[in-house]
Amino acid sequence: MRLLKFTNWVSLFFLGFAFFCYFYTSQFSSPRIMAEESSKSVYDFTVKDIHGNDVNLSEYSGKVLLIVNVASKCGLTQSNYKELSVLYEKYKNKGFEILAFPCNQFGGQEPGNNEEIQEVACTRFKAEFPIFDKIEVNGKNEAPLYKFLKGQKGGIFGSGIKWNFTKFLVNKEGKVVERYAPVTSPLKIEKDIQNLLESS
Repeated sequence: MRLLKFTNWVSLFFLGFAFFCYFYTSQFSSPRIMAEESSKSVYDFTVKDIHGNDVNLSEYSGKVLLIVNVASKCGLTQSNYKELSVLYEKYKNKGFEILAFPCNQFGGQEPGNNEEIQEVACTRFKAEFPIFDKIEVNGKNEAPLYKFLKGQKGGIFGSGIKWNFTKFLVNKEGKVVERYAPVTSPLKIEKDIQNLLESS
C-alpha cells in the first residue's frame, strides 16, 4: 500500500514537471519561433524559373500574388489555365501576378521536362504569366517556398497539398491570406483578388 502511494506521488511529480515544461516552452520558446515564422514572407525566397535561372521573389514585392501548382495532363488543366489567363489579362497591369509551379506528384500528370511544360502552358493554353521550374510541393524534397505557404495556410485535412491546382493568395506584404482547393474555379476568387488590390 505504501509503495502504491509512493508510486502515485512520483507519477504526480512527473506529471507536474511535464506541465511545467510545457507551459515554460510555450511561454518562452513558441513565441520566438512564431515570431521568426511571422517575420518571413514570400519575398524571402529564391526560386528557379522554367529556364533554370534564379528568381528572387522580392521582385514581386508590393504585388498581389496567386501561387499555383500546375500540371499539363490533369482533368482540371484546361479550365484552370483558361481562367487563370483571364484573371492575368484583367489584372496584370494593376499589381497582380500569377506564379505557376509545375509539379508531377499527383497522378504523374506533369511528366514532361521544362521545355515540354512551357510548350503546353504557353502555346496550347496561351499562358502569359510566369512558369517556374518543376518542383515538389510535399515530402522530404518539398520546395522551401511551399513549406512556407503550407505553414501559413493549412488545408482542411492537414497542410499537405492534395492535388494539382491548389491556389495560395498572397497579399502585398508577401503573406498568405487564403488557400483554395484544386476544384475552386480561379474566377470564383476574383473578388478576393480585387479586395487585395484595392487595399493600401
